[in-house]
Amino acid sequence: MMLDIDTQEQNKLTGASLALVTQLKTNCVDLASERVGGETLSCSDDFFAGMENLLKPGRGIFIDGKFTDRGKWMDGWESRRSYGRDNGREFDWCIIRLGIKGVIRGFDIDTNYFRGNAPQTVSVEACVSDVQPNEDTVWQTILTEVAVNAHSQNIFEINNNTAWTHVRLNMFPDGGIARFRVYGEADVNWKDFVDGELIDLAYIKNGGKALLVSDMFFSDKNNLIMPGRGKDMGDGWETKRRRDPGPDWSIVKLATKGSIEKVIVDTCHFKGNFPDTFTLEGMVTDSDDFTDGKQAEKWQPIIAKTKLYAHREHLFLNEIIPENTKKFTHVRLNIFPDGGISRMRVFGKV
Repeated sequence: MMLDIDTQEQNKLTGASLALVTQLKTNCVDLASERVGGETLSCSDDFFAGMENLLKPGRGIFIDGKFTDRGKWMDGWESRRSYGRDNGREFDWCIIRLGIKGVIRGFDIDTNYFRGNAPQTVSVEACVSDVQPNEDTVWQTILTEVAVNAHSQNIFEINNNTAWTHVRLNMFPDGGIARFRVYGEADVNWKDFVDGELIDLAYIKNGGKALLVSDMFFSDKNNLIMPGRGKDMGDGWETKRRRDPGPDWSIVKLATKGSIEKVIVDTCHFKGNFPDTFTLEGMVTDSDDFTDGKQAEKWQPIIAKTKLYAHREHLFLNEIIPENTKKFTHVRLNIFPDGGISRMRVFGKV
């Protein structure tokens, strides 16, 4: 399987850091991503570059010779010089509302292209709050102050089992950070749903997780279960062209064990590269290990091989084979022979 780590990252990360970021990207989701509703709420200062950049996709870019009326244009969050505790701010901070409440497993604090203006150290605090944090909010430190490198991904593992709603990123004494990733696992309150309600059990914000795919050459496996419809062809799961009958496949762990009563397969924007047909399978298992064909004998048919069409949202109700009393923990979407799917929705009852 092709790892979701671009060439630039591979050039910068080695050894333990590469292993850790691979583990986080494989097993966790970015709880702060703007795609899942993450939002920068406030900061001490963003004179040179706006705090909103922290949560944008990618690693941040550099455009030589591009300036604003405040200085060099930078793709990240950058504060002005604070001059230390005696003459200005002791440190800079930015408060972020997580798009998904969850347990945090790690951070990627990326100073890409901040070569002479990166912070010296950083720390991260977190809180649980139903309202926007204010001066009365009690913050708990989950990453103690630690040195970071300029123009680098700085990867940190977190061992804390509390589910948080907000984080505060602190940088000492000032400077710039390109991107901030908060890797973790969704914590869903099932009491927020009405009894008997059909729930998208594959949805990333409900705790669904894309575990493993045969190939993701063109786009990330998690796009398949993201909010909304795809904005373009890059906002889906797309494999390279196979030269055999296939299929390509994606295994998704459902948010919780449940029935499967309604399925949507959306090929939005895939007009010349949608799969010809697909099948959907399911199983019940306590293990998320599907490497090297493990547990292959447990897959059961949910939807038999069915034709797909370009740029269309396909709804399946009567095609679902198991009775709604049958429960599943994982599903596997198989596409023949290859191609792109924008979204998959798997509706059922907990």
